[in-house]
Amino acid sequence: MLAEKLLRLAQEAVAGHPDFFETKGPGPGDRATNAFMADLRARAIKAFGRDYSEKAICGANELAVDFYLPQEGTVVEVALGLSKPKTEFEKDVLKAVMAKEEGNAVSRLFFISKPGAKKKCAQPGRAAVIAWLERHHGIKVEIHELTSMLAKNRLKVRRA
Repeated sequence: MLAEKLLRLAQEAVAGHPDFFETKGPGPGDRATNAFMADLRARAIKAFGRDYSEKAICGANELAVDFYLPQEGTVVEVALGLSKPKTEFEKDVLKAVMAKEEGNAVSRLFFISKPGAKKKCAQPGRAAVIAWLERHHGIKVEIHELTSMLAKNRLKVRRA
């Protein structure tokens, strides 16, 4: 599946950004995110042989999803700050609904984020939005967290 492959590519891209998990604040943080996204887009184009990024599938507006995988009916949003209280979570949900209403195949909203996203999205407010999205629009939400390679390597050592 392409979404899972994109997640692996994002995880590989983390290794090329040693300060990826550090909080940098406005300005430096925006530049770091833009660099990471450019890296991920380049990796995805190379791996998939075409560009699935920044697709304006939400109608006659300026909204675009980070990645759209039409053959899977999947919108992928790289929402690195999803664990924070103020994010674009609701806007990403809205983009998925709008894309579907425009006639695009959308049955899954696949988030890629930093650690803490799953816990935050399990809280009542976001959990209610996720349930509503599936119940009323047939779009399932998946939350995936990137991990540091150091943490992954420690986990492998413990299992051995």
